[in-house]
Amino acid sequence: MEIKRCGSRPSVTPPADYFTGKVRQDPIHEAPAPASVRAVSVTFEPGARTAWHTHPLGQTLVVTSGCGLAQSWGGEVQEIRAGDVIWFPPGEKHWHGAGPTTAMTHIAIQEALEGKAVEWMEQVSDQQYASKT
Repeated sequence: MEIKRCGSRPSVTPPADYFTGKVRQDPIHEAPAPASVRAVSVTFEPGARTAWHTHPLGQTLVVTSGCGLAQSWGGEVQEIRAGDVIWFPPGEKHWHGAGPTTAMTHIAIQEALEGKAVEWMEQVSDQQYASKT
């Protein structure tokens, strides 16, 4: 058994290349090989969001507080709320983040394939983000 004590791992500000707005990541778990699951709590301030991206083995989001937005490429922007669980299949291009006036926190769970858990792409434009609001 391994216990990671609260406060033993610092919060991280992710690279601006992959996010718009104020975002904080708090690591939850990165399994040692041969396991490949990774989990992180991500807090988005109002208007903050990821860039478009994909995951080679898919991604699960568990919204733990607030209200946000998510969109798959070619689909409509969807509202996501505390208690919602969202699944993005492997290779599905998508983004997610806070609503325009409300912060949102989710736990992101994904597996790495050959050491890679995400493929980052272009930023979500303000027009794409605002298509729901």
